[in-house]
Amino acid sequence: MKAFSNFNLREYNSYRLSAVCRNAYFPEYDEDIRTLFSDPNDKKIVLGGGYNIILSQDYYDADFVVFSGTYNNISLVGDDQVMCQAGVDMKELSEFALANELTGLEIYYDIPSSLGGAVVMNAGAGGEDIKALLVEVYYYDPNTDAFNTISVSDINFEYRNSFFQKNPEMIVCRALLQLKKGNVDEIKAKMDKTKEARWAKQPREFPNAGSVFKRPPGRFVGPMIDELGLKGFAVGGAKVSEKHSGFIINYADAKGSDILSLISSVKAKVQDAFGVDLEVEQRVI
Repeated sequence: MKAFSNFNLREYNSYRLSAVCRNAYFPEYDEDIRTLFSDPNDKKIVLGGGYNIILSQDYYDADFVVFSGTYNNISLVGDDQVMCQAGVDMKELSEFALANELTGLEIYYDIPSSLGGAVVMNAGAGGEDIKALLVEVYYYDPNTDAFNTISVSDINFEYRNSFFQKNPEMIVCRALLQLKKGNVDEIKAKMDKTKEARWAKQPREFPNAGSVFKRPPGRFVGPMIDELGLKGFAVGGAKVSEKHSGFIINYADAKGSDILSLISSVKAKVQDAFGVDLEVEQRVI
């Protein structure tokens, strides 16, 4: 396990916000997980790939556990199953599947997420989501100091929700995925098409953390924000993207407080105009 004091998390959050924490730990093995989380009263902040989060403070008098970069082993099980640790990047995982002629992960080629984050929030796009591929998840429960396995049918997945979202103290360690054998050229073509479509619509040229708000019933967030003329609306270094107003970008060395202020303003204006209380999809830390 690697450990650092007064560690800047800028490279471990997709908004690229400068935020220093007291200590940062990078686990490599299951026993590292036990060491870090066995005391349920010693609260640590968990980051996967840092993709769906807003670091709201410049300094945290707290310890972070970062899964990205170290807890990221991938292995083939049989011909068409993949076992992977929680810190693996979904892009890397989709490339592993391609190299092994396996289909099912193409849409994740350009979804910014770690596997652990994808499991916790049931990530997906275009009518596909991670629960359709999951067989089981191996996790650590600090309340009982035990590693457990839970089958996909018991995770109670909902739209961008799951057992792990409702029980955040549970630490996702790894997951077993069921894929299918496929044609390499067809798999690669779908991956490239997925990436091209997202880059055409989303502001990938600026640091961001994906869609800011959950879609409210019967509405689309982007058109409401567009109608209010809020594309390009900025607070400090944070701005509503001109390319897709459902995204907030860090265009000028934004602080977490800039992003939160911008979110509050957009929420208030949408509430006033449409009577819709937008729910933030990103996790504020």
